[in-house]
Amino acid sequence: MIRKTKVASLLLACALLPVCGGQAVAGPLDEAKAKAHLDAVAAGDLEALMRDYADDAYMEWVGGPLDGRYRGKAAIRAVWQKFIAANAGKPRPASFGKLTALGNPRGTSLQAKADYGGAVPVKVWHALTYRDGDLTTEVWQIAPALQIEP
Repeated sequence: MIRKTKVASLLLACALLPVCGGQAVAGPLDEAKAKAHLDAVAAGDLEALMRDYADDAYMEWVGGPLDGRYRGKAAIRAVWQKFIAANAGKPRPASFGKLTALGNPRGTSLQAKADYGGAVPVKVWHALTYRDGDLTTEVWQIAPALQIEP
């Protein structure tokens, strides 16, 4: 009887681990998606930028002429179109700091620093949140004094 109880308890603990705060790390899939997203920003590739957004995604753009809150794919697409047009549709030279990812079974949040060149250079702190493989929340923080560490 005691052995059955121990086995049942162990099975229950294993089953509840992901739900009750078991430690998980961000997966390579989310990190690859975030890197591809940042590369698409630099390339000015609108379709690649829009590919991973959830239908109800939210973007917080803090600072600069595009400052504002954008909800849904249509609003986010419009702001990216303006950003790309500001550099005449050309790719921007870019350097990126280390991508840092934090995750658990409910989702993954990633942050990165970036320096985008072009007609109007801009330094940005990015925060991206993925849930079920979709980009659900993005923060684009303009940060003129930002230092990019390799």
